[in-house]
Amino acid sequence: MNDSSSGHADRPADGWMVRLEDIHLKLASAAGEVNILRGLDLAVAAGETVSVVGPSGSGKSTMMMVMAGLERPTGGRVGVGGRDLAGLSEDALALFRRERIGIVFQNFHLIPTMTALENVAVPLELAGRRDAFARAEAELAAVGLAHRLGHYPGQLSGGEQQRVALARAFVVEPQLLLADEPTGNLDGETGRHIIDLMFALRERRGTTLVLITHDPAIAARCNRTVHLSDGRIVADAAMATPSP
Repeated sequence: MNDSSSGHADRPADGWMVRLEDIHLKLASAAGEVNILRGLDLAVAAGETVSVVGPSGSGKSTMMMVMAGLERPTGGRVGVGGRDLAGLSEDALALFRRERIGIVFQNFHLIPTMTALENVAVPLELAGRRDAFARAEAELAAVGLAHRLGHYPGQLSGGEQQRVALARAFVVEPQLLLADEPTGNLDGETGRHIIDLMFALRERRGTTLVLITHDPAIAARCNRTVHLSDGRIVADAAMATPSP
């Protein structure tokens, strides 16, 4: 957790939260080698919000997995928060990810046998935090779920499950939040509430956001929109005035 009195995420000394340099990713398949990412270059400033758009299969989720250190590229350099991820062992990478990166998935990825409170406390418990449950309770209250602490994922609506996932992502006060189609399994109104909440939490903490979406209205809320096609960045445009 960031101990800064401002409550905002720490910023890397060079000002860049994410640096992808000539990223390639090739995977073997029955039909032969497949090029998933083809020479990606991307820099995301600390505190910036970037939406990632493009057709299915264009490499959006894979690029995000590379940023999170969940997938190692076959070529190029990945820097996050001033650290070169290639220089970290798997254990060090897991620790770095747990302390610095929050991830929100389309399918929530909650542990079904744990209550909402336990799901949010997990990353803090893994970090040995004695205040894990107190912090988890406060984070759930921040997303409007103080009355759902003891409920299991199966007892929650889709919107409530995604709010639990947001609380879990933000409870460690990450420098970087990665969100992969966070409204993909929600109806329109619920999805709008989730996006409003995510942006409010991000703004309050100064967290850098990289957001994959198929929704132009959601993409327009970010400072920039990056368009992927066939494993390449084909457009990278700043929004004139991000939508509120």
